[in-house]
Formats: sequence, structure tokens, C-alpha cells
Amino acid sequence: MKTVPWAKESHRFLSKDELLAKVAIEEGPPTIGLQSDPFAILIESIAGQQLSGKAADAILERVKAAAGDISPERLLASEEALSGSCGLSRAKAGTILALSRAAVDGFDLNHLNGAPDEQVYERLTEFKGIGPWTAEMFMIFGLGRQDVMSPGDLGLRKGLKAAYGLEDVPTIKESGPLFERWRPYRSAACWYLWKIT
Repeated sequence: MKTVPWAKESHRFLSKDELLAKVAIEEGPPTIGLQSDPFAILIESIAGQQLSGKAADAILERVKAAAGDISPERLLASEEALSGSCGLSRAKAGTILALSRAAVDGFDLNHLNGAPDEQVYERLTEFKGIGPWTAEMFMIFGLGRQDVMSPGDLGLRKGLKAAYGLEDVPTIKESGPLFERWRPYRSAACWYLWKIT
């Protein structure tokens, strides 16, 4: 797996930031890999919505066992299992199947590679069940975008609380401005914030 091309630059930049320097120096450059299959990454993000990493991994293993492969065709052929024994909620199974149908009909996530972040976000959130968090995770881990933040992610908000020395976990609305100091490497800042929680 190739690492994002901006990993070293972002590390140098954030190693000089008084709030993230310690974790950046301890952890080294962020290990955000460029995945070869953006469709699989998006499916993983959908399956992991509002779940712990361990729970999401368990469900993904069941999805892979049922489908044999995270491809649109295989997922559609496994519709009954996705809606039942895999542990996906009905809503998540519906989103995954809708995305699979769109992919079979010609919707190609690879075409989003060159699109601006706003356009990627808008295109993905057109799908019922794909909200801000899922689109943001896809942009970071599926497309390797360097300047994405995810203020709705509770882990990141806890990281902001620790980094800024706040009394309370900031709200979603309060979190956006707290990320501004880390432009143009907010994706790397997210990676370091996850590490300090």
C-alpha cells in the first residue's frame, strides 16, 4: 500500500505546532495509505458508522465471508445475508446495496479522484445513509485528501479537548474553527488527534 504523498510534509508542518508537536514527533509521519479500491473503502466506512473499530471489523469480516469479495456485483448477490446475518442495520445494508447498484450502473468512485473536495462531498451525500462523517472518512482514507476535517467524529473532538486543554469536549459547531490552525494538513491533524485520545 502506498502512503499519501503529503505524509512527510505534514509531519514537518505539525511537528512545529505547539499543540500537536509532541504526538507528531512521537508518532512520526502519518501512516495513511492510498487504497487501490475506493469502493471497498467506502463500504468499510458505511459499515463502521457509529461503531467501535472492533465492532466494525467484526461486521466487515461477516460481510466479506458472505459476499466473498467487496465488489458491487458480489454484494448485490449477497443481498439477503447483508440484510440479515452480517449484523448490518437495515439502513446500512440499504445504503451499501444502493451504492452497489449505482456502481453496477456506471457510478465510478475513481472518477472522484480529480474532483474538488466539495464536489466529492456533495456527490457522496446524495446517497441516503452517507452523511458528513462517511464522506470525510472516504476523502481521507479512500482518496488520500490532505486537508479534510471531521468535526462530527467524537474521537477527534476528544482529541481536540486534549490538545487544546479544554474542560469539555467541544461541540461539532465549536470544533470546526479549532481545526483551522492545521490547514493545509487537517487530515494529518486528524490522524494525530486520534492518537492522543
